Amino acid sequence: MKTALFCYSDAGAALAKRLCGLLGEDVSCVHSISKYASEYGFTAHESVCGDMEKLFYGNDALIFICACGIAVRNIAPYVKSKTTDPAVIVIDDRGRFVIPLLSGHIGGANALAEKIAELTGALAVVTTATNGAGKFSCDSWAVTHGCVLSSMKTAKDVSAQILREDIPVSSEFALPESLPSGLVRGEDGKLGIFIGIRIKEPFASTLRLVPRIVTVGIGCRRGALKEDIMKAVSSVAENSGIDIRSVKRIASIDVKKNEEGLLSFADAIGAEKVFFTAEELNSVTGDFSESEFVRNTVGTGCVCERAAVLAGGTLILKKTIENSVTVAMAAEDWRVEF
Repeated sequence: MKTALFCYSDAGAALAKRLCGLLGEDVSCVHSISKYASEYGFTAHESVCGDMEKLFYGNDALIFICACGIAVRNIAPYVKSKTTDPAVIVIDDRGRFVIPLLSGHIGGANALAEKIAELTGALAVVTTATNGAGKFSCDSWAVTHGCVLSSMKTAKDVSAQILREDIPVSSEFALPESLPSGLVRGEDGKLGIFIGIRIKEPFASTLRLVPRIVTVGIGCRRGALKEDIMKAVSSVAENSGIDIRSVKRIASIDVKKNEEGLLSFADAIGAEKVFFTAEELNSVTGDFSESEFVRNTVGTGCVCERAAVLAGGTLILKKTIENSVTVAMAAEDWRVEF
């Protein structure tokens, strides 16, 4: 998590230096006026407020050691959405209270505030409703466990409803015996949560929590366009009932590592990119869809299945061909934990 700290007083500067040590951050990530910058090695600004736009969009978390009002006035012009805003935390310069101000759940401000409080002995003042009521927070849990929310609107509906009554939860993975407060097992109802990579809507209004655990193995011709690869993978995923948002990485043979279309596709869906040599792919054991033509061309009889398994775990979708693009999928071992 890329973090920026801000301080505006003598006590705040001393606390900022202490926090850097506790959080493992370099003091250069602290932004202040030249007086404190020269004394502590912070990054100096003529006006911290004047440089806030760049700092707001360029960091995952902002920690203000000051009054709440100062922090609010600094960030107000740049606040957009809980799905994109960084975590914003305010700490009084005596280090007594740690307050998550923005992006408490998705941005991780609540978790960071609690971590800082534990490290410093301060009190974390968490004001989000589900946390205050001790209820399950779907967006916070999703971030912590590497899941994507299918709908922010439905997530808000769940968060509002769970304060009034328990919400049913269903999963393609085994649920633990003990569920958090606010959740009950269920397979039907007006509103509920489904956890899984499959496109399944057991409730009239279903919030799907989609774990990003899928690797897509891809083979393609030279010069394949991003649009063609996107269309092929999307079609295969849809026909197989797999949510494309579950894709964590794409994998292929190293001769494809400079294919612009493949790289652009991975970037478009926010996926990691992994490439293997023919020797590495041939070392994978299993029952794969071999092709002598492919073997004679690149040195291994199957790229997509072998690459998916080598990078991602267990094969869940065998080789499928769409518009000269070969697609296979593998999934990591994953379980639901609360």
